[in-house]
Amino acid sequence: MKATELFQQRIVYAENRFAELLLWRLPKPSPGSKHYFKYRLAYVVDGTCVIRYDNEAGKGDHCHWGRKERKYEFSSPELLLADFQEAIERWNHENGNP
Repeated sequence: MKATELFQQRIVYAENRFAELLLWRLPKPSPGSKHYFKYRLAYVVDGTCVIRYDNEAGKGDHCHWGRKERKYEFSSPELLLADFQEAIERWNHENGNP
């Protein structure tokens, strides 16, 4: 059984800002993860990815905030999306974007 794409979406916030969201259901957990999802959520501003949540094989669930990386505790796709949206709002607030 192959991975099943659950959704792929681009959300345009402004001419210079967008989010790209990709989520797949896997037949078995990816190395480094304990759940059956593969994801990559990115927030791009002026051509630079400033926030990214992903779980690349072997590295597990984590979040990039600028050049910093930290572990992310995945519990569900719904909470992942909520956390990502909250991170975007925080980044915009801290960086003077409406």
